[in-house]
Amino acid sequence: MVTAIARQRFAALSPSRAARLATALWVAWAVVVWNVVFDHVIVVAGRRYLNAAGIAAGGSGAYARIDDWMRPAVTRALWTATAAGAAILVIGLVSVRLAARQSSHP
Repeated sequence: MVTAIARQRFAALSPSRAARLATALWVAWAVVVWNVVFDHVIVVAGRRYLNAAGIAAGGSGAYARIDDWMRPAVTRALWTATAAGAAILVIGLVSVRLAARQSSHP
Protein backbone atom coordinates (compact mmCIF):
# COMPACT_ATOMS: atom_id res chain seq x y z
CA MET A 1 0.00 0.00 0.00
CA VAL A 2 2.64 2.52 1.06
CA THR A 3 4.98 1.36 -1.70
CA ALA A 4 2.28 1.81 -4.33
CA ILE A 5 1.57 5.34 -3.11
CA ALA A 6 5.27 6.20 -3.15
CA ARG A 7 5.63 4.83 -6.69
CA GLN A 8 2.69 6.91 -7.89
CA ARG A 9 4.13 10.09 -6.37
CA PHE A 10 7.61 9.48 -7.77
CA ALA A 11 6.19 8.67 -11.19
CA ALA A 12 4.28 11.96 -11.13
CA LEU A 13 7.49 13.98 -10.60
CA SER A 14 8.79 15.95 -13.52
CA PRO A 15 12.37 15.07 -14.57
CA SER A 16 13.73 18.37 -13.21
CA ARG A 17 12.05 17.87 -9.82
CA ALA A 18 13.23 14.27 -9.71
CA ALA A 19 16.78 15.43 -10.43
CA ARG A 20 16.58 18.03 -7.65
CA LEU A 21 15.24 15.42 -5.23
CA ALA A 22 17.99 12.96 -6.19
CA THR A 23 20.63 15.67 -5.78
CA ALA A 24 19.30 16.58 -2.33
CA LEU A 25 19.36 12.92 -1.28
CA TRP A 26 22.97 12.48 -2.51
CA VAL A 27 24.04 15.62 -0.64
CA ALA A 28 22.29 14.39 2.52
CA TRP A 29 24.01 11.01 2.20
CA ALA A 30 27.41 12.68 1.76
CA VAL A 31 26.85 14.79 4.88
CA VAL A 32 25.81 11.75 6.93
CA VAL A 33 28.84 9.76 5.74
CA TRP A 34 31.13 12.72 6.52
CA ASN A 35 29.81 12.84 10.09
CA VAL A 36 30.04 9.09 10.62
CA VAL A 37 33.60 8.84 9.29
CA PHE A 38 34.76 11.89 11.29
CA ASP A 39 33.21 10.51 14.47
CA HIS A 40 34.68 7.05 13.90
CA VAL A 41 38.22 8.35 13.45
CA ILE A 42 37.93 10.49 16.60
CA VAL A 43 36.53 7.60 18.65
CA VAL A 44 39.31 5.25 17.53
CA ALA A 45 41.93 7.87 18.42
CA GLY A 46 40.32 8.37 21.82
CA ARG A 47 40.43 4.63 22.50
CA ARG A 48 44.08 4.48 21.47
CA TYR A 49 44.85 7.39 23.78
CA LEU A 50 43.08 5.70 26.70
CA ASN A 51 45.09 2.55 26.07
CA ALA A 52 48.35 4.51 25.98
CA ALA A 53 47.38 6.49 29.09
CA GLY A 54 46.57 3.28 30.94
CA ILE A 55 49.94 1.81 30.04
CA ALA A 56 51.70 5.03 31.08
CA ALA A 57 49.78 5.10 34.37
CA GLY A 58 51.06 1.62 35.08
CA GLY A 59 54.52 3.08 35.31
CA SER A 60 55.99 1.59 32.15
CA GLY A 61 56.03 4.73 30.03
CA ALA A 62 56.03 8.50 29.88
CA TYR A 63 52.92 10.48 30.73
CA ALA A 64 50.55 10.41 27.73
CA ARG A 65 49.12 13.85 26.95
CA ILE A 66 45.72 13.83 25.25
CA ASP A 67 46.65 16.79 23.06
CA ASP A 68 49.52 14.80 21.54
CA TRP A 69 47.06 12.10 20.48
CA MET A 70 43.91 13.99 19.57
CA ARG A 71 45.27 16.97 17.63
CA PRO A 72 46.66 14.77 14.82
CA ALA A 73 43.49 12.67 14.99
CA VAL A 74 41.32 15.71 14.27
CA THR A 75 43.37 16.52 11.18
CA ARG A 76 43.26 12.89 10.03
CA ALA A 77 39.51 12.72 10.69
CA LEU A 78 38.91 15.92 8.75
CA TRP A 79 40.80 14.71 5.68
CA THR A 80 39.41 11.17 5.77
CA ALA A 81 35.81 12.32 6.23
CA THR A 82 36.16 14.96 3.54
CA ALA A 83 37.55 12.42 1.08
CA ALA A 84 34.70 9.98 1.79
CA GLY A 85 32.01 12.66 1.58
CA ALA A 86 33.51 14.20 -1.56
CA ALA A 87 33.70 10.82 -3.29
CA ILE A 88 30.03 10.15 -2.59
CA LEU A 89 29.06 13.66 -3.64
CA VAL A 90 30.98 13.49 -6.93
CA ILE A 91 29.62 10.06 -7.80
CA GLY A 92 26.08 11.14 -6.92
CA LEU A 93 26.13 14.43 -8.80
CA VAL A 94 27.67 12.85 -11.90
CA SER A 95 25.10 10.05 -11.77
CA VAL A 96 22.21 12.49 -11.46
CA ARG A 97 23.54 14.58 -14.34
CA LEU A 98 23.96 11.51 -16.56
CA ALA A 99 20.50 10.23 -15.67
CA ALA A 100 18.92 13.63 -16.31
CA ARG A 101 20.69 13.91 -19.65
CA GLN A 102 19.61 10.38 -20.62
CA SER A 103 15.97 11.03 -19.70
CA SER A 104 15.87 14.24 -21.72
CA HIS A 105 17.10 12.41 -24.88
CA PRO A 106 14.65 9.59 -25.60
